Amino acid sequence: MEVLFQITNLIVSTLGGLYLWVVLLRFMMQLARADFYNPVSQFVVRATNPPLLPLRRFVPGFFGVDMAALVLAFAVQLLVFVIPFIVARGLNLPYGTLVLASLLKVVSTLAGLYFVLVLVSIISSWVAPHSHHPLLLLSRQVSEPVLSPFRRLLPAMGGLDLSPILFLLSINILVVLLAAGAQQLGLHPKMVLGLLGFLAY
Repeated sequence: MEVLFQITNLIVSTLGGLYLWVVLLRFMMQLARADFYNPVSQFVVRATNPPLLPLRRFVPGFFGVDMAALVLAFAVQLLVFVIPFIVARGLNLPYGTLVLASLLKVVSTLAGLYFVLVLVSIISSWVAPHSHHPLLLLSRQVSEPVLSPFRRLLPAMGGLDLSPILFLLSINILVVLLAAGAQQLGLHPKMVLGLLGFLAY
């Protein structure tokens, strides 16, 4: 049964993890009012509309925040954790732990996506500032709303924009707080490190 659990977990976590990224990217695009005619945006919209549009009938937006996308992201991650357990071990599941782990994974994945897209935006501004590649354009559009508050706190000095450094530092602080909070709520430290992924290192 352990082998069955590992195989199922590998398949479900890979496919579910990829779809979680797409759903969270849809959330980030909505939050940033990104260009939905961008080819990358169009792919994200087509991939997420089937479950998202019906869900929006029951989960309305809140001050421009796409709450339905967040609910969908949580549901996807919860299924990623639950399905391998059901296949290998039946319905006797640690529901509280799985719900808490799913919440932590969604938040850490969202933080990780912002981390990566901001880095892509920074690097592209150095090496390809005038590029119109759809992915680079989208990364800049998604990054701008989260960087603008940091630019107000730390204006450009001598033409050098240090706000991304402050943002990335904030992401690392968030990871520390998430790890401490999850352990206080009973998650094992090794599980917390696994849920936080590359952000924990």
